[in-house]
Amino acid sequence: MRIAVIGQSVFGQEVYKELRKEGHTIVGVFTIPDKDGKADPLAAQAEKDGVPVFKFPRWRLKGQGIPEVVNKYKDVGAELNVLPFCSQFIPMEVIDHPKHGSIIYHPSLLPRHRGASAINWTLIHGDKKGGFTVFWADDGLDTGPILLQRECDVEPDDTVNTIYKRFLFPEGVKGTVEAVRMIAAGTAPKITQPEEGATYECIQKKDNVKIDWNQPAEAIHNWIRGNDKVPGAWAEVDGQKVTFYGSSLVDNGTAANGKPLDIPGASKPGIVTKAGLVLFGNDGKSLLVKNLQFEDGKMINAAQYFSAGSSAAVELSEEEKAFAEQMRAVWKSILSNVDQIDDSTDFFKSGAASMDVVRLVEEVKLRASDLQLQNEDVYMATTFQEFIQMCVRKLRGEDGEEELVVDYVEKNVNNMTVKIPHQLFINGEFVDAEGGKTYKSINPTDGQAICDVSLAQIPDVELAVAAAKEAFEEGEWGKMNPRDRGKLMYKLADLMEQHQEELATIETIDSGAVYTLALKTHVGMSIQTFRYFAGWCDKIQGSTIPINQARPNRNLTFTKKEPIGVCAIVIPWNYPLMMLAWKTAACLAAGNTVVLKPAQVTPLTALKFAELTARVGFPKGVVNILPGSGALVGQRLSDHPDVRKLGFTGSTEIGKHIMKSCAVSNVKKVSLELGGKSPLIIFSDCDVDKAVRMGMSSVFFNKGENCIAAGRLFVEQSLHDTYVQRVVEEVKKMKIGDPLDRSTDHGPQNHKAHLDKLVEYAQTGVKEGARLVCGGKQCDRPGFFFEPTIFTDVEDNMFLAIEESFGPIMIISKFKDGDVDGVLKRANATEYGLASGVFTRDISKALYVSEKLQAGTVFVNTYNKTDVASPFGGFKQSGFGKDLGQDALNEYLKTKAVTIEY
Repeated sequence: MRIAVIGQSVFGQEVYKELRKEGHTIVGVFTIPDKDGKADPLAAQAEKDGVPVFKFPRWRLKGQGIPEVVNKYKDVGAELNVLPFCSQFIPMEVIDHPKHGSIIYHPSLLPRHRGASAINWTLIHGDKKGGFTVFWADDGLDTGPILLQRECDVEPDDTVNTIYKRFLFPEGVKGTVEAVRMIAAGTAPKITQPEEGATYECIQKKDNVKIDWNQPAEAIHNWIRGNDKVPGAWAEVDGQKVTFYGSSLVDNGTAANGKPLDIPGASKPGIVTKAGLVLFGNDGKSLLVKNLQFEDGKMINAAQYFSAGSSAAVELSEEEKAFAEQMRAVWKSILSNVDQIDDSTDFFKSGAASMDVVRLVEEVKLRASDLQLQNEDVYMATTFQEFIQMCVRKLRGEDGEEELVVDYVEKNVNNMTVKIPHQLFINGEFVDAEGGKTYKSINPTDGQAICDVSLAQIPDVELAVAAAKEAFEEGEWGKMNPRDRGKLMYKLADLMEQHQEELATIETIDSGAVYTLALKTHVGMSIQTFRYFAGWCDKIQGSTIPINQARPNRNLTFTKKEPIGVCAIVIPWNYPLMMLAWKTAACLAAGNTVVLKPAQVTPLTALKFAELTARVGFPKGVVNILPGSGALVGQRLSDHPDVRKLGFTGSTEIGKHIMKSCAVSNVKKVSLELGGKSPLIIFSDCDVDKAVRMGMSSVFFNKGENCIAAGRLFVEQSLHDTYVQRVVEEVKKMKIGDPLDRSTDHGPQNHKAHLDKLVEYAQTGVKEGARLVCGGKQCDRPGFFFEPTIFTDVEDNMFLAIEESFGPIMIISKFKDGDVDGVLKRANATEYGLASGVFTRDISKALYVSEKLQAGTVFVNTYNKTDVASPFGGFKQSGFGKDLGQDALNEYLKTKAVTIEY
């Protein structure tokens, strides 16, 4: 058809573009004149496409069509007028002129909410259903026959902006195009509007949207959200007009703690809390407002009402200073009437209007693509200095939507001051445990307490799971574009890198890890893991599947990979941050939410990690951290009906118990990385220097507290004595001491109970007849230090040959020269199968051995070489499921098959 598009805005532009895609000829676009030299988006698109564009200031004069305007319209020969969004009055001689007449898009379910503020009134009245109508234009006000309607649910906290973006805009474009399609096909109905239920409300303007406090909280909430963002509901506060934005109803069973704010006419004072401004209706119920705007245009977070402008200035780097100068030039180009832009220049007091805000935001995007700036950010930082500070904080990932309140424990250690959170992290906030319960986290270097840590109880688990469930099902996270999710994870990795030394220091004092190792591996690999999985967020794909056709119809089957939901993660104490990263990064990349229980003895880096997730803007409830006991917190997570997946790293005994609980509760998906007794086979034809170096690493890396540590070395007989001599020499060179000392090779064991276990383990080995070559006892110094230990002459039936030490104890057995199959049989004679290794120069032998070893990972002429892209996990009683690599994503995804008949 030959179509005239009459209207304006981005909505009009999208309708225009889709009509052209459908093959219709747009004979003319009739829109508003340019404003400040800038064309309306619809006009700009049509001009770009070479379509005739007419920009009439008006169509009528004194109620009559302007002849020259009407004639220009008639000359284009339209068969249908489409009015997607039009602010002008169009004469009836234009409306009725085309063969098919005119259709109009209206953002309400007519006959309800006729008039220009339909979306506002849908929310103000608290309608449970909203939607749009495409109707045939007549000489009434939104009274013409209905062609098409589509409805949607109105969410309790919807604003004009959210319902428009979620439904009215995207579905409205589709609906308008579908209406045209029906007209072209001759199937478009004309349904007379009923008068029953018809309403007409006035246009919402600033002077008629003052808040009436003498009504219930829900009505106040609806009034505020119904006028958010335009024109903005307001009230007098402290003698000035203040506009309220971002309203939500709150749980009235929760007491609001904060500073009172007197509001004239309200039933009781509001309360400024860390979450925002709590307001009350005349029914005693409450609502929460996030943002406030003052008469001068300045917008603030409501939580900062009493402290606005008091935040410390950020010191700019050279690169940030260059960005600031670019922005100074942009401000000057917009505020052309201002001679000089200095730090105190106010954007709005210098004459900027709303269109200038849009331009400024777009100019910023051109110069800093990583900076996600919203229009309201400009209103919240009106002076040039405030604007630059805000931009820099966002670029650094320090722009949490609300001020994060952290009760730090500060420690001056490692030539720095580390700030350690010590409370539970639930729903985006640090909170005390139920009943204020705490315990002490101990520094294994000296056995002294670092700080008191909140000890989670069952009610805390319930709160955390509920927060994670809401974030997944109702929150921003579940609706987030996968690519945006990846950007957030990249920002988190960047912020972790900025805090790398602080994280490594906390890891060292809490777990005993040597600082240099903590910096490179514990923290360094954690950062790499988040970056790796951030890249997977927008690459999770299903597939199409050819199936038998149900003739004469045809079928299409495809699969979708979907997040599971709320995932529980329970991690061990040997690599506190890295084990968190291995599981949590894949979990979040897949789109899940998480409740994580760190090991009770090493909770501190997990809590610091929680702080960083909030700082970069992870939505509330996505990440929750619960320090606590496995018997209480871990058990409840295993049993919880709302947890759909549990990932666990720890002992085989506990893994079996978790697996049973997960099955009995709700058959939740489980992945387990359990115990190991990894064999390392060293043939006499190996590179001996490398075998010694790597053999040392295979056992003593991270003080032996290593999941894949070589639990037993099998050394070929002809090399055995030389090899033992060499590793003993190397052990004697190891420096035992303060893990923060950069020259230290071997720090303390993680905690006292583990140290005691290692002492007992070595004593058992001696009693059974194994030869203790060196070590075997606690070091004579404060803290939980255990000497690096070597046992030889270990027989297959001995305790040392069967059980894992999880400590710095090298267990060496010899095997006959050339007996490849014999040593393989001995190496595989274990219920574990996490890792293994072989050293030989013979590539055929290496391939044969690697094929026969029953373990999830086989190292050939190396050891401990893990990488974020390579899957990690065990066989047999070492568990199942994978961390790292693409395989890890599948642990946190479910596959849905969809079959369509057509």
